[in-house]
Amino acid sequence: MTVESSAGMPVSDRKRRHAIVAATIGNGLEWFDFTVYGFFAALISRQFFPKEDPLTAILLTVTVYGVGFCMRPVGAIVLGVYADRHGRKAALTITILTMALGTALLGFAPTYAQAGVFGAVVLMLARLIQGFSAGGEVGSATSYLVEYARPAERGLAASWQQTSQALAVVLGGLCGVAITQFLPQEAVESWGWRVPFWFGLLIGPVGLYIRARLDETPVFSAETTRKSASPLFETLSAHGRGVASGFGVTILWTVCTYVLLFYMPLYVEKFLKIPAKDAFISTTLGGIVLMLGCPVAGRLSDRIGRKTLLLTAAIAIGIVVIPLFAWLNANPTLPVLIAVQVVLGLLLAAFTGPAPALLAEQFPAALRSTGLSLAYNFAVALFGGFAALIVTLLIERTGLTIAPSFYVAAAALVSVLTLSAMRDRTGQAID
Repeated sequence: MTVESSAGMPVSDRKRRHAIVAATIGNGLEWFDFTVYGFFAALISRQFFPKEDPLTAILLTVTVYGVGFCMRPVGAIVLGVYADRHGRKAALTITILTMALGTALLGFAPTYAQAGVFGAVVLMLARLIQGFSAGGEVGSATSYLVEYARPAERGLAASWQQTSQALAVVLGGLCGVAITQFLPQEAVESWGWRVPFWFGLLIGPVGLYIRARLDETPVFSAETTRKSASPLFETLSAHGRGVASGFGVTILWTVCTYVLLFYMPLYVEKFLKIPAKDAFISTTLGGIVLMLGCPVAGRLSDRIGRKTLLLTAAIAIGIVVIPLFAWLNANPTLPVLIAVQVVLGLLLAAFTGPAPALLAEQFPAALRSTGLSLAYNFAVALFGGFAALIVTLLIERTGLTIAPSFYVAAAALVSVLTLSAMRDRTGQAID
């Protein structure tokens, strides 16, 4: 069957399905490595930094994690502009190649005991490469999905971008469960934590093969689509409001992702004394809820409007996150932890499922990857990448272990105010 894409051009269902699979698999691989690093932060801190001061080691580890995000804006500019000049397919191929390189460095980096500070240098280099790669991934992958979608299904199509991130959380959590359950602690400490990175390196060629066989999107290939001579300058000068709006929406998106998912295993193990295997189990379940909920939320946004759904979810997150953290701190058990992560996973799905389409709809095809990459990655670099460091310091300075919820609630307020002023282009022509 052949139907129109968002650009009003005929596209077969087979090509549309292939586009979704290619973007989802590659994007999932990109975020798998970010997920694994966050999940194993406590272990990595003991491998690459001196053990005399555990808190300093953890702070250094999450700082290295955050430093990788400093390259996200660079990747957003370089690869976002590249995608708008040379096509989504070309940019997506580059992102998966560079991510594979960063994964290899992480998987084989020498530890502090083996090479002293040189191991930490390799660790940081790997994070910088991965940050550059991820900076171009979201803009290119989301543009690709939206431009292949039917006009009435852009929310559903773009939601697969976030669904693949949730899949990465699930795979990372399952790796954590398997490693901590079936390997002795000595093996986990010495080499077990490297297994997920080796796994990511092995599946990299699969993603590369799939992406190499992609067709360019119909709207980008069309002769009627104007190509910008300077995508960065034109985006900032003509679509600055779209960039600013996308930035404000992404604040809650990224803070929730990195605090409520990636930071949780470290948080509950260090501050609530919940065993690592229990933390991985609950985070995996939260990831499954997010993975299943994102497509549902994306489809719902196609029916009721993206702005309505995102506003409702953002307000709900802002209201419930502090009481949920207070409940968890008062009852630090696995059942309560699972309940908290499931509730927050549902709300996070309602927000992040439609968010990629909302951002993509703010920009025309000639500037879509650049605009989306700028809005998303600058917010991620500032508020997501250093989220683990910020909330760890908040806990230490305030003495309150519920302090991470304050950060999430503040982010919700900013995104609610931003959404209130945004235009909703659900179902409207964007190209």
